[in-house]
Amino acid sequence: MSSPLVVAALQLQTLGFNPSRLEFYFKNAHARGAKIMVFGEYVLNHFFKELASMPQSMVKEQSEKHLKLLKSYAIEYDMTIIAPIVTHKKEGFVKTIAKISSSSAHYYEQQILIPYEHWDEQSFFKNKIEALKSPLIFTIEGFKIMVMAGYEMHFPPFWDYVRAKKIDLVILPTSSTFGSHNRWREIMKTQAFLYETYILRVNRLGEYSDKDVKWRFYGDSMLVRPDGEVEMMLEDKESMLVEEIDKNVLKAHKKEWRFEQALNLRKELE
Repeated sequence: MSSPLVVAALQLQTLGFNPSRLEFYFKNAHARGAKIMVFGEYVLNHFFKELASMPQSMVKEQSEKHLKLLKSYAIEYDMTIIAPIVTHKKEGFVKTIAKISSSSAHYYEQQILIPYEHWDEQSFFKNKIEALKSPLIFTIEGFKIMVMAGYEMHFPPFWDYVRAKKIDLVILPTSSTFGSHNRWREIMKTQAFLYETYILRVNRLGEYSDKDVKWRFYGDSMLVRPDGEVEMMLEDKESMLVEEIDKNVLKAHKKEWRFEQALNLRKELE
């Protein structure tokens, strides 16, 4: 039987150009056996509405500086780091999620971006609009892990991968605001239960003022168990979550509810 996997989530405001306090958290997580460290959206970079008024060279420098630092931490503390980051191509900014380990770095370009009038990432970023491809999936110490951008959580094709690939942990970096606490909690608890997986949601902190509207990013980072219960939740202050995910818990839930077994039986009859 495999040992539990220790995961860590950092709940922070935008770091800007001053990431000095990160080392404290990495040392602490390493001492507690963490193998994964996860950041929320718009922590390594400013919120996309703020990026619009920043020189592209400054944003590029900010991203490169943080990526270099995270690569050094991945090596020093033997961790895999999941960090949303704004990258730059010839066409402009691209919203990505970096997976950084001691030996490599991989970048997942978010496939579905928010398209609303008040929050139009789709128009701001240059991510391609094309047929959906596989999300970022990898394995650590026998645990299958999938990274899903926050907005992508709302679309069933991504959850189809969770079932098809037998994912043990879904990592969900977000930048949720406007008092949406309860909606996000209920969606995550339901999806964890139905798709028989852990969900680690990491939300950012901070505020952004847009005319007369204040956007408050409220934290509420949490680890949700496969039975739909919240294992651990942070509140609305800078903090770090360090928890275990356990194969025994996953197996017990699947054995009790037998969702996959019911589907497989009917596939055999097709």
